Amino acid sequence: MIRHLYVRIYLAVLASVIVSVLLAGLAWRIFGDGERAPNHVIFREAAQTILPAAGADPGAVSAALQRWSVLTGYDLALLDAGGRPLAYAGGDRAQELASAPRRPQGGPFGPFVVALDDGRMLMAARSPPAGVPFRGFGFVMALILAAMAVALCAWPIVRRLTRGLEELERNVIAFGAGDLAARADVRGKDEVARLADAFNETAERVETLMRANRTLLANASHELRSPLARLRMSVETLSVEAPPRMRDELARNIRELDQLVDEILLASRLDAGAVEAPVGEEVDLVALAAEECARAGADLEARDAVEVIADPKLLRRALRNLIENATRYGANDIDVLVAAEGQGARVDVCDRGPGVPEADREKIFEPFYRIKGASEAAGGVGLGLSLARKIARLHGGSLVCLPRENGGACFRLTLPRAAKS
Repeated sequence: MIRHLYVRIYLAVLASVIVSVLLAGLAWRIFGDGERAPNHVIFREAAQTILPAAGADPGAVSAALQRWSVLTGYDLALLDAGGRPLAYAGGDRAQELASAPRRPQGGPFGPFVVALDDGRMLMAARSPPAGVPFRGFGFVMALILAAMAVALCAWPIVRRLTRGLEELERNVIAFGAGDLAARADVRGKDEVARLADAFNETAERVETLMRANRTLLANASHELRSPLARLRMSVETLSVEAPPRMRDELARNIRELDQLVDEILLASRLDAGAVEAPVGEEVDLVALAAEECARAGADLEARDAVEVIADPKLLRRALRNLIENATRYGANDIDVLVAAEGQGARVDVCDRGPGVPEADREKIFEPFYRIKGASEAAGGVGLGLSLARKIARLHGGSLVCLPRENGGACFRLTLPRAAKS
């Protein structure tokens, strides 16, 4: 199966040229008038008129044959009724005609036999041009050269027609991969150019909408800082007579709102490309995981000492989100494993919670997605796992959810290892 459009178009052009050449050759073969055999009836009547009668002077017969050969271009041989040669005219082939079969053989070059009324027989043949098998050779060669010229000229034309489609395809793929600035180069005024122009207009509208959405999220999150600060101050200045349970609940809600604002701001920066991929900073993954495990009271198993190229703050945020998610649903039975894996490193954060249904193992990485039936009392703002995956991909890694043996869930973070000097 031919995948490229330009190859298919080019082969279609070549097939059309080949068919045209074959049909032209067939038409010339059937209807061409350049190499037809002469009309035998006319040839016979002319011989009856031009040739002297039987018994005439041999010199006069030879002279008549010679004049006729010069005028027609045929090699001629006159035989008597018994098949004995009487005279020759023309080239070397004339003497061979006497031994040729005495019946018409067709074709444009003969030989053929004309029977005269007095019993004599006239043998006639025409030699093909020297160096070529037949006179139509030049015509066939012209067709072949024309086909080759069309094939050579068709290739750049076909490539020029399809190059615009290939460029448009590359820009569509880049746009779908997140490069909202990707635009196609519009050339000409044909259908491909109109398609490229329509893509550019659509991409411009989508980019504008996405930019406005991200700006709105960032601004709204930033503006929430002020009322949150005032709420925090109000809680701290509450009368000591306020019930402790109420104070704790207010403080917890404010912490969640504050975390939500932080994560929305970070998600906006990641989506907008404001955070660049880390370059040149080595991070001790075991040490970083040990700090976060100590903070949350999780168990750490470090099988290998591994270092990764990462932004320490972002990587810490990813690990903290995973451990907090496990703590929220895993009943404080959290195990963290750090190990080398091929050319990379992996961190497994596992819990003994209810686990994640297979149908939801990808959906839980969507912002604000909640598994059906999950209790809201567990808390959480719905952006932790989404942010952790974005951070993993920013570092050239991945984050997946796997089932844990004997119940629970296991989130596996993989990262490329730092190259050893």
